[in-house]
Amino acid sequence: MRFFSYPRWGAALAHLPDYLGNHVRVSIAALALGLAVSLPLAIAARNRPVARGALLGLTRGTGRAQIVRATLEAIAYQTVDAVRAQEAASGKAISALRADGGAVVNEWLMQFQADALGAPVTVPEIAETTALGAAYLAGIATGVWDQDGVAAMWRERATYEPRISADERESLLDRWHEAVERSRGWAR
Repeated sequence: MRFFSYPRWGAALAHLPDYLGNHVRVSIAALALGLAVSLPLAIAARNRPVARGALLGLTRGTGRAQIVRATLEAIAYQTVDAVRAQEAASGKAISALRADGGAVVNEWLMQFQADALGAPVTVPEIAETTALGAAYLAGIATGVWDQDGVAAMWRERATYEPRISADERESLLDRWHEAVERSRGWAR
């Protein structure tokens, strides 16, 4: 079974220049670990209408690069939470994830997503498949294409395989869930 990630979560990246300046270009490989971002989507998904984002683990050494990395990690962790909820509801485990949206151009994020999920993440040649999907549906509805023809048009750009152990993955996810719990209750 395959699921698509939610491209709206990539919107978290759109706000970074507002807070960190317009020159948010960082080397992911050079980033320090230990900072967590709990984004509102994670809490709102747990029926918290007053959800707020939080930066946890700030130190004097925390800078733009760490905030960017923590935001990317939060996107991946939220996707894991959503996939696990879908697996629990359906009773079926996924074998792979097909991601779309603007965030798929970030190769580091896609690799981290595969690591956090513990499943391959495949990205398409055309990143913005939401609009393309609407066009395909219109084409199917008007008889221009059939479902098989549309499915055959999808092209893979890359697949990212998990590279970390199950123990390391669960440790990272436990830390993420701890950050989400600590961020609850800030707005009343």
